[in-house]
Amino acid sequence: MKKMSLIGCGRWGTFLGWYSANYCGFDVDMYDIPTSPNFIELRDTRKNAYLTLSDNMTLYDNLSDVLKNDIIIISIGCQYFRGLCKELNAYDLSGKTFLLAMKGLEEPSAKIMFDVMREEIKQNIHIAVLAGPGHVQDYMKGVPSCAVIDSDEPEVKERLIKLLQSELIRFYYGADLIGNQIGAALKNVIGIAAGILDGLEWYGLKGALMARAPVEVGRFIKHFGGNPQTAYGLAHLGDYEATLFSKHSHNRMFGEKFARGEDFGKLAEGVPTLKAVKIIADREGIDMPICQALYKGVYENADIKQTIRGMFERNLKQEF
Repeated sequence: MKKMSLIGCGRWGTFLGWYSANYCGFDVDMYDIPTSPNFIELRDTRKNAYLTLSDNMTLYDNLSDVLKNDIIIISIGCQYFRGLCKELNAYDLSGKTFLLAMKGLEEPSAKIMFDVMREEIKQNIHIAVLAGPGHVQDYMKGVPSCAVIDSDEPEVKERLIKLLQSELIRFYYGADLIGNQIGAALKNVIGIAAGILDGLEWYGLKGALMARAPVEVGRFIKHFGGNPQTAYGLAHLGDYEATLFSKHSHNRMFGEKFARGEDFGKLAEGVPTLKAVKIIADREGIDMPICQALYKGVYENADIKQTIRGMFERNLKQEF
């Protein structure tokens, strides 16, 4: 029987474990810190709000227990990832393949998760990243979608895609490791902007947001050595329906509640990513009008209506 491991029992991580166990034929060993509410719920009930664990899914509260397998999916909050990597580095990881299923940038460095892992773990490991649209709630209804897997090693992409491909998720071969990670991270930021428009009931501006945001994101991708066209792929623009419109999107809901003066109370990965982008954009002189305006509203308590208006009143002469 094929075996794989999962680190991180949140909504997305638990689904990826369930998907691997039920669509791809893996026995899945799952780990989270024993004090995590998500882990406690799964341990005590074998289910969460979205799914029930199958018999071939095993929970562990000791990290070493899930490091025996060759393939390990990681799905935790991006701001905790460097700490996890330091912890992982105490173990022999030689030859193991890690699939990073997080969408965000480290704050304040604005580093992609791939680079964070390479900095902290000097062992001979293989790293791939997963990006693209899809919500657990839709997948659990059998609604199919597409995603992208990318790596700096073509054979790693090939292996993971063949192992994880199914009728529920069609995986594409990524061709821009930098762009796919930045695009996936910044779609969460754009999701916050979309939620703010929803909260203000300025729905008509969401089309303008969708048209302008990939240009801005492409500029950021290019600065870091990626292909700006990747902003129009699955990792960014392809994820807009799930992030800018879906009621399941944490980032969109954060923005909507923020615009209404309400507290969201859940993790919205776009919030720390926005801060990281603003720091780097200012330092490097990258023109990021949407992100910079959004930062003023979210972090500096600027008047949200005036800030959003200002964001869309720039560059009036020409669209391109």
